Amino acid sequence: MSKLFSPFTLGSVTFRNRIFVSPMCQYSSREGFPTDWHLVHLGSRAVGGAGLVMVEATAVTSEGRISPDDCGIWSDAHGEAFRPVARFIAEQGAVPGIQLSYAGRKAYTHRPWSGGGPLSAEERGWQPEAPRSLPFAAGYPEPKELQLPDLAVLEEKFRLATRRALQAGFQVVEVHMAHGYLLHEFLSPLTNHRTDEYGGSFENRLRFPLRIVRAVRDEWPSGLPLFVRLSVADWVEGGWDLGQSVLLARRLKTLGVDLIDCSSGLAVAEEQIPFGPGFQVPFAAGIRSAIAIATGAVGLITDPAQAEQIIATGQADVVSLGRQMLRDPYWPLHAAKALGVDVPWPDQYLRARK
Repeated sequence: MSKLFSPFTLGSVTFRNRIFVSPMCQYSSREGFPTDWHLVHLGSRAVGGAGLVMVEATAVTSEGRISPDDCGIWSDAHGEAFRPVARFIAEQGAVPGIQLSYAGRKAYTHRPWSGGGPLSAEERGWQPEAPRSLPFAAGYPEPKELQLPDLAVLEEKFRLATRRALQAGFQVVEVHMAHGYLLHEFLSPLTNHRTDEYGGSFENRLRFPLRIVRAVRDEWPSGLPLFVRLSVADWVEGGWDLGQSVLLARRLKTLGVDLIDCSSGLAVAEEQIPFGPGFQVPFAAGIRSAIAIATGAVGLITDPAQAEQIIATGQADVVSLGRQMLRDPYWPLHAAKALGVDVPWPDQYLRARK
C-alpha cells in the first residue's frame, strides 16, 4: 500500500492523494485576470492526477502583485474569471485551491524572462508598501511604511478576496506568509523594524499576520481547509527560524488553520540557502512533530520513492511539487506506475496507459 497515494481528508474535503501542485507564478495574466494559459496549465495538472492544484500567488489588490503579469482577485470580475478554472480542476478529480497574497516591498518586478528585477518608477506608477521603509536590495525602490489605517484596508481586501475565492468555486485557500512578501516581512526581525504594536517583539511581529488569518478564516467556511504558506527559516543569523515558526503554527492552529505549507527564505538578498533534494523537508517534520497540525513538504522533491518515503515516515502529510510539475504535468500518473499503484486514468487517455 502506498502512503503517497492514500486519500487525505481535511475538514469536509478529501484529496485523492498526497501530491499537491505548488502555487507557481506564470506571469501570463492580463490586468490580473487569468487567461487561457492558466486554464490549460492548471487543468493539465488536474488531468495528470494531482490531489490538489493551487493557483499562483493571487494579489488581493492591483498594487499587491509580484509582477504586472500576475493574477489578482481584487474585484468581483476577477473572481468570476476564475470560475471556469476552478470548475475544470474539480471536474478532473482534483481539489482547486488559490493562494492569496500581497507582495509588499517586492511588488512589481519584471517577469523572469524579461530580466527580473524591479520596474522603474515610471513603469510601476506607484510606491510599494512594507512594514518599514526598507528596500529589499540595491536597485529596489524605497517602500512606503504602512500606517494603521492602511492595515485595516488590507485586512478588508483579504476578506473580500476570500469571499470571491469561495464564489469562484475554490475549496482551499492559502494565505501567503512566505518568500519575503508582506506578511513574511511583518514576521521576520530582519524586515520588521516598526516601533508600534506591530513591530519589535515576537508577539508584535505576529499581530498583523494573525489579524489577516482571522479575517480569512471568518469568511472561509469552517469545513473548507485553510492553508498558510510559511517561510520557516530566513537562512540568516538573527532572522526568522524553526523555533519561531513552531510557536506561530501553534497560534495558527487555534485560529482554524488546517495545514502549514513549509517553504523557506527569500526575505533578504544576503541569505545563503543550502539547496539540495528535499532540503526543506525537516521544516515540515519539525512543525508536525512539535504540534498536531498537518504539514506540507516542498522543495526539490522529484522522485516517486523520495515522495513516498516523506509521507510513509511521517515527515509530512503531503508533498507539494513545483518545478517537477512544470517538467511533467502527469507526474502523479507516472509516479503511481513507478510505485506499483493502480490509479484511474482519464478516459480520454486510457489507450496510452499500458
